[in-house]
Amino acid sequence: MIEGVVFKKLLKHCDDRGTFMEIVRDDEKLLERFGQLSASMSYPGVIKAFHYHQYQDDLWYFPAGNAQVVLYDLRPSSTTYQQTDVYYMGEENPSALLIPKGVAHGYRVLGQLPATIVYLTTESYRPEQPDEKRIPWDDPIIGFDWKTHHR
Repeated sequence: MIEGVVFKKLLKHCDDRGTFMEIVRDDEKLLERFGQLSASMSYPGVIKAFHYHQYQDDLWYFPAGNAQVVLYDLRPSSTTYQQTDVYYMGEENPSALLIPKGVAHGYRVLGQLPATIVYLTTESYRPEQPDEKRIPWDDPIIGFDWKTHHR
């Protein structure tokens, strides 16, 4: 696992009335501070990758749909520098993922339905000075193969 990344499997409580699930709590200390809560929806097959931040951490959760999440460590001082990690998140695997600053991240929507991502950040978005550095989805240095491999 990339240094500083936290993958939290979520526990869903079910009964005859429905379900309940805690996603993030302040006593877990996952985020150093609260900046912003946002949501985005992407259509099946869409790849949203890659980007990274210098100043903010992200905490991702997919309440609807499913996604393949890819991380790449860009931090030269990290013990996992240039390591790639893959996570499968969404309705089929309820989980939350803390992505530290300096770790490039992106996702591909899996299946036939759109995916919704809800994410918390430690900083608010500033359009005049965005903390978002872009890397192409097919960057040869990262070299990630986004195709599904049938096994």
